[in-house]
Amino acid sequence: MRKKSFKAESKRLLDLMINSIYTNKDIFLREIISNASDAVDKLHYISLTDEAAREKCSELGIFIAVDKEDRTLTVSDNGVGMNEKELEENLGTIAKSGSLAFKKEMAESDNADGADIIGQFGVGFYSAFMVADKVTVITKKYDSDVALKWTSEGCDGYIIEECEKATVGTDIIMHIKVDTDEEKYSQYLEQYTISELVGRYSDYIRYPIKMETEKTKNVAAEGEEAKYEKVREVETLNSMIPIWQRSKSEVSDEECAAYYKEKFMDFSDPLKTIRVNADGLVSYKAMLFIPSKVPFGYFTKEFEKGLQLYSSGVLIMDKCEQLLPDHFRFVKGVVDTEDLSLNISRELLQNDRQLKVIAGNIEKKIKSELMKMQQNEPEKYAEFWRNFGIQVKYGVVSDYGFHKDAVMDLLVFHSSEAEGLTTLKDYVARMKDDQKFIYYAVGDSVERIAALPQTELCRDKGYEMLYLTDDVDEFVMSAIANFDGKDLKSVDAEDAGLLTDDEKKKAEEAKEANKELCDFVKEAIGDEIVSCVVSDKLKTKPVFLSTTGHVTLEMEKYFAMMPGDEPKPTAEKVLELNPDHPVFAALKDAYENDKEKAEKIAKVLHTSARLIAGLPVSDAVGFCDTVCEFLK
Repeated sequence: MRKKSFKAESKRLLDLMINSIYTNKDIFLREIISNASDAVDKLHYISLTDEAAREKCSELGIFIAVDKEDRTLTVSDNGVGMNEKELEENLGTIAKSGSLAFKKEMAESDNADGADIIGQFGVGFYSAFMVADKVTVITKKYDSDVALKWTSEGCDGYIIEECEKATVGTDIIMHIKVDTDEEKYSQYLEQYTISELVGRYSDYIRYPIKMETEKTKNVAAEGEEAKYEKVREVETLNSMIPIWQRSKSEVSDEECAAYYKEKFMDFSDPLKTIRVNADGLVSYKAMLFIPSKVPFGYFTKEFEKGLQLYSSGVLIMDKCEQLLPDHFRFVKGVVDTEDLSLNISRELLQNDRQLKVIAGNIEKKIKSELMKMQQNEPEKYAEFWRNFGIQVKYGVVSDYGFHKDAVMDLLVFHSSEAEGLTTLKDYVARMKDDQKFIYYAVGDSVERIAALPQTELCRDKGYEMLYLTDDVDEFVMSAIANFDGKDLKSVDAEDAGLLTDDEKKKAEEAKEANKELCDFVKEAIGDEIVSCVVSDKLKTKPVFLSTTGHVTLEMEKYFAMMPGDEPKPTAEKVLELNPDHPVFAALKDAYENDKEKAEKIAKVLHTSARLIAGLPVSDAVGFCDTVCEFLK
């Protein structure tokens, strides 16, 4: 018996493991159990053509044992086992991978379809040294009478010697490190910790993972007074069959909802469950959920998007953000695929090409299901939109509008004509023959928008308006710009196209005739406006504020809410007056006969316009005093 040295590559890796290359030490158990599952897989597939292996295949599984006195945690399997050469190759060097070599060997044989192996035994095994100061491997190959023991205390090397073992398979015996101020290694000797880790990472391993557990039970006979004692019994820790692996006919909606609520800690049923079973360039299964309510903390920076990513029943990432675009970040669920290339820790992907394919397909599937809901279940879609419509809108404006085509069909709006919510497509279908643009108006609520002075002319023409009530809406409209060949226009845009040629001529004449008065109003109000004009958009209301340039009033409000002390963009405001309103006549008369009164009227009109627009008023008391003065 002689101590052997690790190959250089393995020694470096082992040193990294001892100093924790993993960010989370808990996953060592996932690695060891995955390797055990691989070993059982190998024996199962070999048994398809090997009679000797078939005789060893009764009750395949994995067993975990804890010994607190000796501080050992043992993971045993009754799988294929290893001979001395395989021990050297798999545990003596990182350059070889037991599972990968086996998979290649099987792929070249008649059993290629059965080579469903994911692990890299010689890599994942080293994770045991994150929590153990000594690891012993006792193994016996299915076709051998010789059992071997491999022992190592770390980087100084390992010993291989013959030993006694009654059954085939492999035992991984980890001597758990003593606790330190920074790490409580003793937790890995507690049955509840082991049960929790198996449930979290290895619940869907296809073989039973068993452990003897201690429980308190009533041992009294029927009719006798209750008598509780601690008993030990073998318990299966994993469920083995993922709900998403079962066909739709085998799983009821209620079971899906129960799984969602338990797995994702929600008290409410999901609004929508989406099942995916994809075969092709990349094969995968997925079960996705659209929540019926906004998740807690959803609009905070602490919220993390992502789907749980499994590879052959092993949890790889709890929240794989690459699987979801930001505009669908509210979706929860799981994706299980065998087609991912995993590197040293099973948590990082060596090649994300497959992941991108899956992510693209998932995005299309989510959109497709939402479109079905929009068309067939409008009330349910309205509920979805109340919760997550703002997120879809952010998808339009993010990345300079790169994603807008992917989500534009999902957008719905309140309208001056349609009952409920309407799409851009439906709006265009209702447009009048002489209507050039898709019109919209912006405000705090549907009711307030409907009462805005600038909407009068559009309504008078019989044109439908979309009512935009979210802060991001104008950015959305700017990003879309055109839909189905129709430009999107605000009702108060300078080029809104709401006037006939005769109306344009009349408006120009009114502007020219009242230019001097408008210049006076501008001077009276000062820098709060860039100009005052006679409006061509008002019908019965006396005044409103429009803007010129790229920043609108609603954009100004949006920027004002952003944190920080730096100057915020503001709109260049234009005060528009209705020349046909009695107040304008009063203003004109005062301008000609009482400039002081005219200035007061101008300021009252300006403050009124700010109030209508939902903008703050700098001198509310002065405004009130002036109005009261006019009321005397």
